[in-house]
Amino acid sequence: MTFAWLKRYAPRSLYGRAALILLTPVIVIQLVVAIVFIQRHYEDVTEQMSRSVALELGYILRQIEISPTATAGLMQVAELAKALNLVITLPDESPPMGDKRRFYDLSGRVVIVTLRGDLPTLERTDLTGSDKHVHLYFETTAGPVRIDVPRFRVSASNPHQLLVLMAGVSLLMTVIAFLFLRNQMRPIRRLARAAEAFGRGRVVPYWPSGATEVRAAGQAFLNMRNRIERQIEQRTVLLSGVSHDLRTPLTRLKLGLSMMDEGPDTDELLGDVRDMEAMLASFLDFVQLDSLDDPEPVSPGDLIETLARGAQRAGQSLSVVGDLPNETVLLRPAAVRRALENLINNGVRYGTRVELSCILSERAVVFRVEDDGPGIDPAVRDEALKPFTRLDAARGQNRGGNVGLGLSIAMDIARQHGGTLRLDTSTRLGGLCADLVLAR
Repeated sequence: MTFAWLKRYAPRSLYGRAALILLTPVIVIQLVVAIVFIQRHYEDVTEQMSRSVALELGYILRQIEISPTATAGLMQVAELAKALNLVITLPDESPPMGDKRRFYDLSGRVVIVTLRGDLPTLERTDLTGSDKHVHLYFETTAGPVRIDVPRFRVSASNPHQLLVLMAGVSLLMTVIAFLFLRNQMRPIRRLARAAEAFGRGRVVPYWPSGATEVRAAGQAFLNMRNRIERQIEQRTVLLSGVSHDLRTPLTRLKLGLSMMDEGPDTDELLGDVRDMEAMLASFLDFVQLDSLDDPEPVSPGDLIETLARGAQRAGQSLSVVGDLPNETVLLRPAAVRRALENLINNGVRYGTRVELSCILSERAVVFRVEDDGPGIDPAVRDEALKPFTRLDAARGQNRGGNVGLGLSIAMDIARQHGGTLRLDTSTRLGGLCADLVLAR
């Protein structure tokens, strides 16, 4: 698009864009009014007034020119000058060098140009000697002449007074508009914080407020949050009930098998029962994600050291690599520990060596779990993150009682922390590299 480059300089936030929408017409109106008013009013009026004074000065200068002496010329025009409120000095011994005016004297420029065009004998114009008079210097046959003309006779009042007044009023109204704008933006910020917190698994108090449209959006958010919470609760109750109900027949089956004579068939059946119990435990872990602990300041380094000690007690080949961060991060420690344990167990199940590291940045904390197993093909990594997905060809998923919930549980925990779970190939070990990314 033609104006696509403007997007790079446009504000990103809604508050910045609203402020730009507010300021743009104010600035444009200031410029248009200033230019049009100064050029069409002050300059035109000043030019007309200066031409009228130039006619009077021309007549006085002609009377001085035809007088035999300077004294006679001064006496001849004295009465006329007094009537016209002019002060004539003849001769003048200290004329200035060049025209003078202040840089903000906008109408003074028009005065100088107009008088020079109408009075050929005008040598210099001084607009800085006095705020109430214009000093004009002429060269006549009687000698140098200075004529002081009241400023109000050659130009209208300087427009900078109007500009200052206009700028002051505009600034005041802009400040008032910004205060109202900030009040209108506050409900939108509250809605954004509530939505962001809900995306990270936290429910913060929120009630709709502000304009009608903002209230409608806030009410829609509350309805959506309530529906999601009801759906999660229904799923949790359903899966928990099914898992608990299945434990009873499994217990009876296990008890019956224990009373039978030992043999290869009995051992295989007992192994199947244990696998089913492990599957039920995975189901319960999956449905209990909604009962996560509350966020609290946690040191990622301490969390990794705790996991490493637990893995060593369990006889797992787990090593910690890299420097561990000492800063604290707001996390749900039990939930993060569960996600990392699932990733570590997957690495131990399909490989012989697992490495755990942590990277802390300003916006996220990344827990990295790498193994030397067969890894997961890039084409099916997205599929592997879905619940109840078993990738037989990729990771030998028929080992043990795996039901394909380990990665899904880790992914849900990452999402409830405002993060994600990334799967890649480990450059160090050659197997799977799982990055648990949690927002700070």
